[in-house]
Amino acid sequence: MNIFRKKSLDKILSDVKANEADAAHGGGGLKRTLTTRDLTSLGIAAIIGAGIFSTIGKASEAGGPAVSMLFLFTALTCGFSALCYAEFASAIPIAGSAYTYAYASLGEILAWLIGWCLVLEYAVSNIAVAISWSGYFTALLDGFGLHIPVYLTMDYLSAMRGHAEVVKLIDAGKILTEVPPYMREAYTAWMQAPQIAGLRFIADIPAFLITVFITTLVYIGIKESKQVNNVLVVLKLVVVLAVILLGAFFINPENWHPFAPNGFGGVMAGVSAVFFAYIGFDSLTTTAEECKDPQRDLPRAMMYSLLISTVLYVLIALVLTGMVHYRELGVDDPLAYVFSRVGLSPFMERLVVAFVAVSAVIAMTSALLVYQIGQPRIWMSMSRDGLLPPIFSRVHPRFRTPSFSTILTGVFVAVPSLFMNLTEVTDLTSIGTLFAFVLVCAGVLSLQGSEQQQRAKFRVPYVNAKYWLPLGLVTTLTLVGIFAPEQYTLLLTMAPPASENPAQWPLWRMLGAKLPMFLFLGISVWLCIQGWRKNYSLIPILGIVSCMYLMVQLSFHNWERFFIWLLFGLAIYYAYSYRNSKLNKA
Repeated sequence: MNIFRKKSLDKILSDVKANEADAAHGGGGLKRTLTTRDLTSLGIAAIIGAGIFSTIGKASEAGGPAVSMLFLFTALTCGFSALCYAEFASAIPIAGSAYTYAYASLGEILAWLIGWCLVLEYAVSNIAVAISWSGYFTALLDGFGLHIPVYLTMDYLSAMRGHAEVVKLIDAGKILTEVPPYMREAYTAWMQAPQIAGLRFIADIPAFLITVFITTLVYIGIKESKQVNNVLVVLKLVVVLAVILLGAFFINPENWHPFAPNGFGGVMAGVSAVFFAYIGFDSLTTTAEECKDPQRDLPRAMMYSLLISTVLYVLIALVLTGMVHYRELGVDDPLAYVFSRVGLSPFMERLVVAFVAVSAVIAMTSALLVYQIGQPRIWMSMSRDGLLPPIFSRVHPRFRTPSFSTILTGVFVAVPSLFMNLTEVTDLTSIGTLFAFVLVCAGVLSLQGSEQQQRAKFRVPYVNAKYWLPLGLVTTLTLVGIFAPEQYTLLLTMAPPASENPAQWPLWRMLGAKLPMFLFLGISVWLCIQGWRKNYSLIPILGIVSCMYLMVQLSFHNWERFFIWLLFGLAIYYAYSYRNSKLNKA
C-alpha cells in the first residue's frame, strides 16, 4: 500500500491545460477574470472579518496592550507560510491550494490530511463568521428599533448553558437584574423559546440566512462575487480607518501601563483568537484557475493583503487597549463597547455603535464570501484526483463554478450555524489551519534543489539555516529562561493548567498535555540537525517552527478534538479515497 505516492508536476500542469482547453470549448473549466487588485481585495476580505470585531477583545483581555505584539508575531508566522504558499502558487497554478502542493511534494496521505484540515479553515471557520455576523446584524436592527426574538438569534448550546448558570445564581440569592447581560439574554431565550415535541426551538436564523445568500452569490459566478467583494472591501477599509482615527482622540496612555500585565503566558493565551483573525490569506490560492496570471499575481496579492491587514490589526489593538482598561475588553463587540465607555452623548454613542455595527456586517459579509469561494474549489481538486466522488468536481455549464461543491459548502455552513457556539468553532479552526501551514512549509523544504522548484517563477528567498537556526534556538531558549522561567516550571511539573480542576486530570491526561511541547522541542532540534547536514532554507523552517509553536499554545481540549478529526479523516481515506485515487488506477 503506497500511501505516499506523489502526483508529478507535469501531470498537474497537464490537467490544468486540459481544463483550460475544455473551458475554451464551452466545457467545464473555470473562468479567468481575477487581477492582482481583485486578489488583494479578496485577501483583505478574508483576513479582516470576524477577528477584528469579536475575538480581538478576548485576546486583549488576556494579554493586555502587549497583544499588539502578538499580532506582529502571528503576522511574521503567517508571512513565513505565505512565502511558501507563494512559491507553490507560482509553480502549481491550480485551485487545490495546499492540498495540491502537498500532493506534489509530500505524498497522497498528507495531501488528503491537508485537504481534510482545510475543511476546518474554510467551512468550519465560516460557521464562526456567520455566527458573529448574526450578532452584529441583530444589534444593528436593535438600534433601529427592530427586535428579533432572542431565541431566533442564539445557538441552542449557549442558551441552555446560560439558563443553567442563571438558575444557579438565582438559587444562590441573586435577582435577575444582577445577572450579567449575556447570561440574562441566554436565560430569556431559553424561557421564551417555543417547544416542539418537548424540545425548545432555539436557532440562529440570521446566520443561516446570510450563509444561504452568500452561497447563492458564489454559485452564480466568480465575476459577480469579485464585484460585490471589491465594493465591500472599500467600505470596510474606510470604516476601520475611521474607527482608528476617531478612537485615537480618546486614548488614555495610562491604560497601556503595564504593557504586559499577565506576563508572557497572558499574551500567548490569546493565540487562538489572534491567529483566527489572520486566517484567510491562503484562500487566494484556491482561485488560481480563475486568475489572469496566477504565477505573478498570487504571490503579490498574498503579501499585500497580509501587510495591510497587519498594520490595521496592530493599530486597532493599541487603540482599544488605550481607550479602556484591558480587563473590560472581554466582550463580544469590543469596538462598539469602547465607545460606550468614553463619555459620548447618548445620541453620539448610538451613532457610533450603529457605525461599528454596519462596518462589522460589511466586513463579515466579505469574509463569508471569500471562504465560501475557497472550500468548493478544494473539494473540486480532490475530486479530480479521485479522492472524492466525481460529483464534487462538477462545474455548472453556464456559471462556470463548482456547482455541487458550492451547494454542499452552503449546507455544511448554514445548518451548523443555526445551533453551534462561537468558541467551540474558532479553536478547532486555528489548529487545523496551523497544521496545514506546517505541511506547506515542509513541502517547500522537500522540493529544495529539485527540478520542480526550478520551474517556480517566485521562490522563497534562500538563507542557509546551517548556523542561523541553532543560534536562534539557543538564543530563544535562553531568553525564555531569563524573562519567563515559569514556562520551564510548567513544562516539567506534573500539574494541570491553573484554570482546570485537578480531579478531572489523571496522569495520562497531564502527560498528553505536555506531549505537544516536547514534540515541538524534539522537531526543532531535528530540524537544526537536518539544516546543518543539508543546508536547508531558513524561511520554510521558521514557518514550521513558528506554526508548531502556536499549535502548542492551544489547549489540550483542542488537541483532543483535532486528533479525533484526523482519525475521522483517515477512516474516509482508507474506506474510499485510497482505492479510488487516479494514481491507484494508473
